[in-house]
Order: sequence, then structure tokens, then C-alpha cells
Amino acid sequence: MPLYPLTLSVLLTTTAIAALMGWRYWNEQQRYRALATLPSPPKQPLLGNIPDILNAVQQKRFFQLLWDWSKQYGSMYVYWVGRNPVLILGQPKLIETIIITGMRDGQLIRSDIARRAWNDISGPILLGLEGDEWKWRRKAWNPEFTVTGVARYNNMVGQACQLVSHRIHQAPQGKPVEVDPLFVELTMRVIAFLLLGIPLDPQQPTPEGPPLAVQEIYQAMSVIAYRFLRVATGEKTWQKYLPTQASRDYWDAKKTLEKFLLPRAELALKLRDGEITAAESGVSDLFQNSMLVKVIAKEPRYSQGDLLAEMIELLIAGTDTTAHSLSFAAGELASHPAIFQKAQGLVDHVYAKYGTLSSVESLTELTYIRAIFKETLRLYSIASGSTSLQVVSPLAIADVVIPVGTKIFWSMQAAGRDPETYPNPDEFQPERWLEEEKGSPSLPLIDFGSGAHRCLGEHLAMLEATVMLAELLRQFDWELVNGRASLENLQQNLLIYPPDGMPLRFTPRKIAV
Repeated sequence: MPLYPLTLSVLLTTTAIAALMGWRYWNEQQRYRALATLPSPPKQPLLGNIPDILNAVQQKRFFQLLWDWSKQYGSMYVYWVGRNPVLILGQPKLIETIIITGMRDGQLIRSDIARRAWNDISGPILLGLEGDEWKWRRKAWNPEFTVTGVARYNNMVGQACQLVSHRIHQAPQGKPVEVDPLFVELTMRVIAFLLLGIPLDPQQPTPEGPPLAVQEIYQAMSVIAYRFLRVATGEKTWQKYLPTQASRDYWDAKKTLEKFLLPRAELALKLRDGEITAAESGVSDLFQNSMLVKVIAKEPRYSQGDLLAEMIELLIAGTDTTAHSLSFAAGELASHPAIFQKAQGLVDHVYAKYGTLSSVESLTELTYIRAIFKETLRLYSIASGSTSLQVVSPLAIADVVIPVGTKIFWSMQAAGRDPETYPNPDEFQPERWLEEEKGSPSLPLIDFGSGAHRCLGEHLAMLEATVMLAELLRQFDWELVNGRASLENLQQNLLIYPPDGMPLRFTPRKIAV
């Protein structure tokens, strides 16, 4: 066979492929031309900023990297994942406006990579869905997490916080207590009570399934959350099938969570579908009144797989975020004696007046405690990496038309320290959140998101934080063991947390009862 026709065919094919790739490259260059006017970190050919991003993720410093870039390139810059741009914003009011208007007007949706990462945890979940599929799920859960819905559990949250105080009282006098693990157990027991009907008291039986093994479940949740971050920043979903330690850790974690949750999911579905009655199954009153049973009873579209994935999501979302924020709040209070004394005086007054810190009346007067928690969220935005958006029709931001296909993300650390929004942004000033009560415009609090997708558990988090901080202030004085290092030497998984566990040295107050 003559070689000439074959050589010509190969040459033509190669030329056609090169021309197609060249056309695609040119087309992408034209599409994203407007973004070339924005500052950007130096990028590598073909890879863009992927090496920097993956290195930061491995070192658990991804959000620090975004903040460092914000300080260097401003409140609006672009980094590149290969040839795909990611627009980073760092001004809270702009972020809030973009989220609300962009999603309302259909110009933005949750980005495909974030949705893929969330839905790959165990199955489709609220955080990974759009449109009608998201709406019916949100509608089913939303009533349970409204102000009114959460208020039903004020006393239960108060009891859970008192258990934490009791644990601290039991510690040897003068010995440091790492409060972050205590807060993790607090928030996990609260969400497990609400969601699954598991008693706060670990000694009390839970006939619907395995008991809540806090450390085991928490470790599994941490593995799942870290895998989400890796996928959201570039790792392929199929890599979980590779024979690596990370893959083995993922499958072990998933198995642990399913073993804990599956019996309860199956039981709730059988109750919903009339296969058994509560009397026949011997379920507890707590389980019958759990969010799981109440939501499933009115939503027939939940399958076992969907329900299992949603429960994993709610457990993760309802534990770490509030727990780590509480740790930072306790640390900042220890660093600011004047604020500590003011807060403690308020708590003493409210407790003397009502004899409790968890009633509706008490909580109404604990505004300054809520301000302390809001100020903590501003400085330590725990859930910095929960989602991102994707432009589906051209969107104007700060006089720049952002093209279709662009991913939009934000640096919460940069936003929380924006001097135009928060004067003296590096200072811990809870009073700034009280100004709106004097007629000043309200400050944006975007740590819970904005718009229709605002965090489902916002009111529960505020309740837990307010009662827990008030309970500690009533019963203890405390100081930081490692000084400001506990507040500054941070680690980042999907969330930001104190790697030393936030050790505090507590001194019981003489007036505590």
C-alpha cells in the first residue's frame, strides 16, 4: 500500500484536530476577554492556577490563599482552573447583591462543579440541587428551622448547654479544657436530637438504631467534608474508585455514616408508607416527634437513597459550623476583658430576672450576646467554602460584564474585613451589630448566605451560640492557655477551625448555682 495517501490522511486529520483546538482556544479567549481587564495571580500555561490551588488544599490553606490573593489583587480578581475562570469577590454588600439578584433573575445558578461535589457525597442533596428538585426539598425542611420551629427546642438547647458546663466543672481545677471538642459534641447531640430523636443523655437508650458515637461519626464527617473540598477544587469524582488511602478513607467514612443512619431512615419510610405503625415498631416518642419523621410524613418523594444523603448533609451542616464559631467566640471574649465583663453583667441581670437563659423572654434581652457571635462570624467565617455560582447569562458586576460560563466564588475572610463595610475591621467590636437598633442601616451578615438559598439552620445556630455563651459567662471566668495563637494559627478543611482545640483555663464563679 502506498505510504503517500496514508501520510496525507494523517496530516489532514492532525491539521483538522489542531485547527479545532485552536478555534476552541480562540473562542474561549474571546468569550473571557472582559476578564482580562481584572487582576489575576500569575498562571501556568494550560494549568492556570491549579498547582497553587491543589497545593493549598493539601496544606489545608485554600481559604487563606484566597484571602492572600484578595489582599494582593483587590476585592475583585480572577484565578484560572486550566482555561476556566473563577471570579473572586471580597466585598460583602456586593456579594449579597450578586447572590440575591443574580439567582432571582436567573443569571446565576449554583456552579456545576460545586453541585457535582455535593451530590457525590452520597446522593442528591439540597446544597447540590436547583429548580423544582431543590424547591420541594427546601419546602419540606424549612418549617422545622424557622424561628417558630426552632423556638420549640429552647429548653432542650438549654439542657444541652448545661451538660457542657457540667463537663467543665468536672475538669480538674486549673487544668486546661479544650472547648472545641465539647462544642462539637454539643452541636452534634443537638442536631441528632432534632433530626433523629436521639436523647441528649448518652446513657438513655435509642431503640431506632445505633447510639450516637460522637468521635466516630465526627471523624467520618470530616473525611467526607475534606473530599468535597478536593472535588470542588479539581479532583475528579471517579478518583474515589482508585486504590488510594484517600479513597479507602472515603468508603470507610461513608459506611460508618450509613450504618448509623440507615436503620432510622428505613424506619421513618416504613412509618410514612404505612408498612408499620408506631405502636407496632416500638419507637420512642422522641423519634416519632423528630424532624426526620415529620418531614418524611408529608413528603412522599423522598426515597431511601435521597433521604440518607440528606441526613448526612444536615448532620455535617449542623455540627462543625456552630461548634468552631463558638470556640472562636470564647477565645475572643478571653482576649477582650471589657467585652467579657459587659457580657457577663448582662447575663447575670437576665438570669436574675428570669431564672433561665433559654426562655423566649431571656433570649430577647441577650442581644449583646448575639452581637458577640455575629462579630465572631465576621472575623472567622467558618463555612467559607460551601458553594459557588456559575454565570448562565451575561452579568454586570462593577461595570464589568461577566461572560457565560464564569464561576463566581468569594473570599469570606476578605469580605469580613472590608474596611468600607466594617470600620476598624481587624478589631473585635460586637457593638457594631447593635447600631441598627439605633436607626443605622443594618450590616450585611453573609456567613449564612443570602436570598432563597440562605442557610436553613441559621436560627438554630444563633440559638445554640447565644445560650451556650450565656451559660458559660454565668458560670465561669476563663482565659486563653495558648494566647492569640489559638485564634490565629488556624487550619482549614472544608471549614476553618482551631487545631489546638481552643484550650481555656476556667475558674468557676462563686455566684454560680
